[in-house]
Parts: sequence; C-alpha cells; structure tokens
Amino acid sequence: MRENNEVMGRVREVRKTFRRGSEDIQVLSGLSLEVPRGEFLALMGPSGSGKSTLLNLIGGLDQPTSGTVEIEGEGIERMSSRELAAWRARHIGLVFQFYNLLPALNVLRNVELPLLLTHLSKAERRRHAEIALDMVGLSHRLGHFPRQLSGGEQQRVGIARAIVTDPSILLCDEPTGDLDRKSADEILGLLQALNQEHGKTIIMVTHDPHASARASRTVYLNKGRLSEEKPV
Repeated sequence: MRENNEVMGRVREVRKTFRRGSEDIQVLSGLSLEVPRGEFLALMGPSGSGKSTLLNLIGGLDQPTSGTVEIEGEGIERMSSRELAAWRARHIGLVFQFYNLLPALNVLRNVELPLLLTHLSKAERRRHAEIALDMVGLSHRLGHFPRQLSGGEQQRVGIARAIVTDPSILLCDEPTGDLDRKSADEILGLLQALNQEHGKTIIMVTHDPHASARASRTVYLNKGRLSEEKPV
C-alpha cells in the first residue's frame, strides 16, 4: 500500500559487473527504480537475473559498478565500509530465506542482536525486542531456541529481528522459499500487516506468483533490466 508519493528509495542507472576469471559478467545494465514510501514491492525474475544482487545494492551489502543508490535522499554508493555498517543499522531490515538465526541464542537474544550496535541499555534492548516479537505473534516464545520452533516461527523471529531497529526499508529475499504453503501464507499475511498497518516499506524478492500477489506492485527483472510487464 502506498502511503504517499514520497520516494523512499531511488536507484539510478545502476550497472553491476562481476569478474569471473578473465571474463566480465554484467548482471545489471543501467537499471533505474523508484520505491515510494509505504510501498510493498515484489521483485520477480528468473534465476540468475540479478534480483538478489539488486537487493544487496539497495541494502548496502554490495556497491554498484556505476550509478547511484539513494535511501531517504542519502547516496550510499560512495560510503566506506564503516559508514555503510552504521547506515544499515539505521535504515535496513533484512529477512532471509533460511532465517539465519543463531542456534545457541534464544528467541529474545536473536532479536536483540541488531540492537547491540546501538547505545540502548540492556533493559531498553529487551523492551524493543519484546515489542517486535509481540508484533509477529511470538511474545510467548522468548526463551525458546531456534531448534524448538517450526520453520514459520523461525521466519517470524527473523522478521522481528529485521524490524526491531524500526528500519526505513525491509528487504526480504525469498522469505517464503523454505516454507510450506500454510506457513508461507502466514508470513505473507504478516508482511502485509507490517506494510498496511505499520507503514513499513518492503521490497521482496520472490519466484512465487502467489507471494507477489500480496504486494502492491510487481516489477520484473530480466537480462539486467526492469519492466512493469511480465516477460513472455
């Protein structure tokens, strides 16, 4: 759901080339994209089309070969590694396909992890983590460990961890790819609620048309370029 027409994220003429041996592989070819604040955007395309590469560029996990990436009006393509780490802590929430939870930490501690980069006290970190877990319906699982949770519950913990810092944008890379349909529908419903009820801006990479149907807009990436039209 688009709250307004204010642009939250802007990608301009971005190219990304990887070196493989003596060969240059161009993954993104002068790609441009605008994401309004409060949008739930689905990004689709065949394997190897560059969807995760684009998500990594928007999240500051990688840098473009050329072009610019702006979030909240702030260009990130020339930031140092240290500046990017601090910037990501303020602006980016990441949700992964395989959850990436630490098995030795309980649910509460897993969700608290991003807050260790802040100046919050231990009590404040706990309160923020409890609020995030309540938002995803897991306030009764604080002391459980990842191995004691279902796949859907682990992904809810992953989402709580992603939103605990109140990021500008939530980036989801195949968030339902490892789940059965029932669990996937629950996660998609949660993402929709975060978007529609809490105004979160979400960009979701997915192969699943069932998942993309939950988004407010779908764009397609093919051969390094974006289109609003599904390729035939």
